[in-house]
Amino acid sequence: MKAYLASLAAGLLVGIVYSLLGVRSPAPPVIALIGLLGILVGEQVVPLVRHAAAGHALVAFVRTDCRSHIFGRLPDGTAPEKDA
Repeated sequence: MKAYLASLAAGLLVGIVYSLLGVRSPAPPVIALIGLLGILVGEQVVPLVRHAAAGHALVAFVRTDCRSHIFGRLPDGTAPEKDA
């Protein structure tokens, strides 16, 4: 039930932002895709701050965890390559 309420709250927030920006919902495809990219990148802010606060290497975290989360499985079914 918590996930549904959080989803509703996020949707309301996005609706308010769309209204303030004068964008109709559903948004035009390019605006919607940029918004989805913002969501994916925004999800990585908290883990990134946690890693920074713990004193871990941020570049390695971005190259592995963030990169695999944002790009996910590629169309050929493989995971994104990790830098050596």
